[in-house]
Amino acid sequence: MYITDYNIELRDIHMYAYHGVMEQERKVGAWFTVDIVLTLTDHAGALTDNIADTVNYADIYDTICKQMAVPSNLLEHVCHRILQEIMEKFASVSQAEVTLTKETPPMGGDRLKSAVTLKVRR
Repeated sequence: MYITDYNIELRDIHMYAYHGVMEQERKVGAWFTVDIVLTLTDHAGALTDNIADTVNYADIYDTICKQMAVPSNLLEHVCHRILQEIMEKFASVSQAEVTLTKETPPMGGDRLKSAVTLKVRR
């Protein structure tokens, strides 16, 4: 048997943050959801059952929390910062995709959400 793909995913990370173009968005804040998919080049963790042989999910979560705590005008900018830090910290990540969803953007729509997805690879 040969492993063809090795992805780590964190889904539905729900957090309060202060992103938005309007000043009030950065003062009042809003709920956001983050989804991330990482593709790893090293499959050792699947074989060894050792955390040292993979990317620790908690470290990814900490990176997301750190970048979400920095207020930004654009969701794109937050996504870029998350991906940049992940690619710098984790050499075994060959590709990463992050989606950042604003739960209630100030546009007046009923149950409206806005989202940005960025994908990078080495």
